[in-house]
Amino acid sequence: MRAAFCSRMVEAAASDAFVFLTGDLGFKALEPLRDAAGKRFINAGVAEQNMVSVAAGLARAGMRPWTYSIAPFMYARPFEQIRNDICLHKLPVVLVGNGGGYGYGVMGATHHAIEDYGVMLALPHMQVFVPAFDGDLTPIVDRLMTLDGPAYLRLGLSEEPKDMEMPAYSPWRRLHAGDSGAATVLAVGPLVGGIASAARHVGLGRRPTVWLLSELPVIDLPQAFVDDVARCSHFIVLEEHVNQGGIGGSVATQLMKRGISPPRFSHLAARGYVSGLYGSQAFHRRESGLDVASVMAVACQI
Repeated sequence: MRAAFCSRMVEAAASDAFVFLTGDLGFKALEPLRDAAGKRFINAGVAEQNMVSVAAGLARAGMRPWTYSIAPFMYARPFEQIRNDICLHKLPVVLVGNGGGYGYGVMGATHHAIEDYGVMLALPHMQVFVPAFDGDLTPIVDRLMTLDGPAYLRLGLSEEPKDMEMPAYSPWRRLHAGDSGAATVLAVGPLVGGIASAARHVGLGRRPTVWLLSELPVIDLPQAFVDDVARCSHFIVLEEHVNQGGIGGSVATQLMKRGISPPRFSHLAARGYVSGLYGSQAFHRRESGLDVASVMAVACQI
């Protein structure tokens, strides 16, 4: 996904207001953007707090700054500066965190971002964008270029199914229409790709409906999604993020306001480090029950 992001950023660099700051990361990936932006591509060094404050100053001066780093270095290390310098002043700074969820695998907890958008959404004016596929980057970047406040963009590894044609980008997308009375799954992030693909091959009568959510916070729910949840036997929220601060609670609240209460509800979320061991992203997903086999076992229970 980082390559697709870089490609779209090269186009954005044509704007005189564009400026891109990196925390000494992006080597062998962002060089085309560096060349296109010239002096407006700034390596701020391993100094994320300072980078965020500089971005806030640039935004105050009328620029459209983007900051980039590994996800936990982008939201956790400079949290005070994000809160005080950017959010409290509603400045249009885009914080780009690469490797959302367990994306950095064996590098361990210091490099994982499993509480990132929950933390960011606690701040005033913050909006969060979680693309699932490479093709999501162009419409999301277009939106971010004109946003009137701060945003966090969580990048991961595109896991678009090879055997499916994805619908055009929108904040809410139904990727697979399942069987009436079966489960409805709502997912955030790239892991939805494997779930949507697997859902097509489940036996008749048990095929789950699969939805994808890419923009936060959850302010309202599309009627088509509400209708799917209202007639399902089991509503499942799936996210590579811890339970606290995730979308499970906010979506459940919106459903309760509408009087929608499915017979069963499951929230499949990151469980941290169940065995105390570190491994690949796939390893941590399996430990958290977020792998395709585990999710489908839950979703296909009738």
